[in-house]
Amino acid sequence: MGKRAYFIRKIVNAMLTIILVASFNFFLFRIMPGDPARMLVPKGKFDFNAIKAQRKVFHLDKPVWEQFIYYWSDTAQLHFGNSFAEKRPVTQIISERIWATIILCGLGTLLANALGMVEGVFAGWRRGQPFDVATTDTSMVMYAMPTFWQCLLAIMFFSVYLGWFPVGREYTPLQHFHMFGPIPLDWSTFTTLLYHITLPVSMFALGYYGEYHLIMRSSLTGVMKEDYVLTARAKGLKDNDVLWRHVVPNALLPTVTLVLMNLGFVVSGAILVESVFNWPGIGLLSYTAMTSYDYPVMQAVFMLGSVAVIVANLVADILLYYIDPRVKA
Repeated sequence: MGKRAYFIRKIVNAMLTIILVASFNFFLFRIMPGDPARMLVPKGKFDFNAIKAQRKVFHLDKPVWEQFIYYWSDTAQLHFGNSFAEKRPVTQIISERIWATIILCGLGTLLANALGMVEGVFAGWRRGQPFDVATTDTSMVMYAMPTFWQCLLAIMFFSVYLGWFPVGREYTPLQHFHMFGPIPLDWSTFTTLLYHITLPVSMFALGYYGEYHLIMRSSLTGVMKEDYVLTARAKGLKDNDVLWRHVVPNALLPTVTLVLMNLGFVVSGAILVESVFNWPGIGLLSYTAMTSYDYPVMQAVFMLGSVAVIVANLVADILLYYIDPRVKA
């Protein structure tokens, strides 16, 4: 298959997937139990006319097919309507939250990549030795342990018992900056951010670290059995040259897609980490939207996360075309 045909096929498949996900996005939240209009009126005694008025404002009184038309008309213009709960444009709400998620999940993903993949390389290279046994067992425990449980244990020990870090919540200044707005770079802001973000980033990284370690170790041990590695050793190359020039580059190929797809999840955020630490990002926004039946916010967050993963997968396919000769065959 030619280069142009390969790229066109991948791009078309990505676009069709986005259209399918967007359509599914509309119906997904409308099969949930409960009436969002009832959530918008005060608790206690209420007037049924108030519920009808709320349903009319958000087109919830229309048939489903008409709501679907409204949905696609707005989505095509990147307008996701107004939040049921906050009575503000959804794009404005997301723009206020996205920086917190990008910083938290971006740093956590980079830390997990660096720690997990480097450890996986040395564990696979020293297979069966004490370093391999210790790090692999640790990564399996981290990979199997529920994220919310890790976060709670970290809060109990580092925040409550030792008092080193705050229990949660992001510092105030960053909340006032929008998606395309400037980020404060003064030293006071940086140290405050570092104080509040260290524990959430560490817990986010531990949640993914084990996955990267295990996959990199498994991939590297498989590559070590290939004939070209035996040939490199027979030529008299040093162990470091065999490892970093022949084994690691080929062992990285299976992890490229995983790394890029996980980077796609940076946009959607880590719901569990942000919820436990009360970190005001996209993950916490999606949780509060689900509990309040806020359809526009839920749809926007779901769409944003889905598109990010699809685009990341597309980038991985394009990158593999250049780094893996087998794709061109």
